[in-house]
Amino acid sequence: MRKFLERAMDKVSRMNEESIRGLLRILSDENERLEAVLDSMLDGIAVCDEDHIPILVNKAAERFLPLSYTNLFDQALWDSVRDEELSVFFDTALNGDESILDREFAIDTKLGARVLSFSITPLVRDQRIKGTLIHIQDTTEKRKKEARLRRAESLASLTTLAAGVAHEIKNPLGSISIHVQLLEKAMKEKPDKKMERYLSIVSEEIDRLNKIVVDFLFAVRPMDIKPINDDINALVLELAEFMKPEAKNAGIELEAKLEASANPVPFDRRYIKQVLLNLIKNSMSAMPKGGKLLLETSSNQDEFIIRVEDSGSGIDNDKIGKIFEPYYTTKENGTGLGLTLSYKIIKEHGGDISVSSKPGTGSVFTISLPVPQKEKRLLPAETGDFPFMGSTA
Repeated sequence: MRKFLERAMDKVSRMNEESIRGLLRILSDENERLEAVLDSMLDGIAVCDEDHIPILVNKAAERFLPLSYTNLFDQALWDSVRDEELSVFFDTALNGDESILDREFAIDTKLGARVLSFSITPLVRDQRIKGTLIHIQDTTEKRKKEARLRRAESLASLTTLAAGVAHEIKNPLGSISIHVQLLEKAMKEKPDKKMERYLSIVSEEIDRLNKIVVDFLFAVRPMDIKPINDDINALVLELAEFMKPEAKNAGIELEAKLEASANPVPFDRRYIKQVLLNLIKNSMSAMPKGGKLLLETSSNQDEFIIRVEDSGSGIDNDKIGKIFEPYYTTKENGTGLGLTLSYKIIKEHGGDISVSSKPGTGSVFTISLPVPQKEKRLLPAETGDFPFMGSTA
């Protein structure tokens, strides 16, 4: 195309009006074709000039980037980005001298919370830098698959370890507990405040170790999931009412927003209740100075969705991919198994659980449970495309 344009430019002075119009139509068609290619790409592409002002932004980039369109093509790119962290990144990267490859950010986009990978390279023309090319790739599903694989591997290793060790730990713990009780009984005959305090600490630690062992065993044993069609909204409302007094004492405003016309969903009440209680208590722990906690339900043709959203301390980007893994905890006395068990329970129901978070602004845990399909949905076939599939017996 470039050579064609060069030849045309050499002859333009000898062209009549009709020939020039024809040339402009060719250029217009070619430009539309290039725009269609760019707008059809799944990856985002943005091009900035030498002053870092955008001159091209394809449709995918518009979906990914939190842009202000007021003066998008009249000011530097970072001034049009509403996300502060991303704005600072563009300012630093575009004013720097080095290319940047695969820098990832968690961004709230028009498609929801996504993990985006940014690559920034010079735009070179005639061996001179004429601006900057920004490539944006959505790596959300890739990161989710990697996280699921890590969790599956961790659960497998947990099974191997816990199955062999938990029983061996539980037996001596039982023996220690019995002897502590005998000591406490003996202390009643000859009271000693100091010794009583020591024995109380030992008893508390025994209880804590027992809880860890029980969680280990629960994590590795096959779950006896017995889902029945039930009103999951009723369970969410029940837990909200149950936790409201505790939340109020902690300065937390707990609200439940339930979908009005939700249909029954197959789930095991015992296990889903355990998951929701764990998420609610985790959210409350993330708000030591109070805040807001929202339990929200919604549904579509395929899924029933439960969201647990808090205004707490949030989770760092480097930790968010690890929180469902065994032993990982940010709590001082946590076992690191609560969210692992929650993940396992939801997977046993055929659903999924995910989290989106930003430090200082809170976290959102999203549970999706499959909704049974009453009838199979077929894609409509266009008449004439597949003649042999035009009718059914």
